[in-house]
Amino acid sequence: MRLVLGAALGLGLSACNTEAQNRGYVLDENLLSQLKVGTDAQKVLSTMGTPSTVSTVGNQTWYYISQKTSQPLQFMNPTVIDQRVLVVNFNKGMKVEKIASYGMQDGVVFDFISRTTPTGGNELSVVRQLLRATGQGVI
Repeated sequence: MRLVLGAALGLGLSACNTEAQNRGYVLDENLLSQLKVGTDAQKVLSTMGTPSTVSTVGNQTWYYISQKTSQPLQFMNPTVIDQRVLVVNFNKGMKVEKIASYGMQDGVVFDFISRTTPTGGNELSVVRQLLRATGQGVI
């Protein structure tokens, strides 16, 4: 009996994870200090590595995104406790025009890894809204 209780307790405690986890790009301040306005995009790529994501229009903005998450129990969703987004803007000649760094205090958490799959069926169509309003029931 004690063996079963000990195994159950050990299994329950193994589901606890108090260590924060890093996700995405881990920013090195020494590498960041090498970037200056006017730096060529190829130099940025060789210094900083591949960006986490690139703007969809013109590819003139690169985003290096890092998050620190905490997940106290394995069955709970991870919570973002810290985030940093490094934004490198390029001009038309692909030279660095501006470098900006944003943290959680600057705005909304950037959800670059979505853990949910959107599903249809929850939205009411115009016909369903009309039927519901007239009391005809829901189709």
